[in-house]
Amino acid sequence: MKITSLESLLEDELKDIYSAENQLIKAMPKLIKAADSNDLRAIFEEHLKQTHSQVERLEEICRKLDTNPKGKKCMGMEGLIDEAVELLKSDGEAEPLEAGLIGAAQRIEHYEIAAYGTARAHARQLGYVEAVKLLSQTLEEEKLADEKLTQIAQNKVNVQAAMTTEDRLESL
Repeated sequence: MKITSLESLLEDELKDIYSAENQLIKAMPKLIKAADSNDLRAIFEEHLKQTHSQVERLEEICRKLDTNPKGKKCMGMEGLIDEAVELLKSDGEAEPLEAGLIGAAQRIEHYEIAAYGTARAHARQLGYVEAVKLLSQTLEEEKLADEKLTQIAQNKVNVQAAMTTEDRLESL
């Protein structure tokens, strides 16, 4: 796609985000299955439901802007998902693996936060009030998901992973 204006840049960004979210919908069941703790699994399940709603919002924005959200592959999300899948293939202990899953999920969230923030800024500049509202709603969901992942990492998962490491060190 040739970027000739802020409008065409926004259209390209929306297509990229749409692809990213759809890739995530396909990948999330693997993360859900790999999550050992009920808390992390619940966060992943909740975010999968939200992602479906986020895709619907993107479709609504694109309808209002008279553009098709399909037609682009988000290479950034593809790479982030590939890294998460690679982690799942590792032969490791449950606790450190769970900490790794949180890290992979947070990298995905940060990517989405950046993408939605940028798209919202462009939509705001163009005066697309409804798009700004919908993008803001999704941006807040992404930030909240990131905060939940941080909380579970700090309060539970990373602590358990560190204890596992300490146990191994003591046995040496």
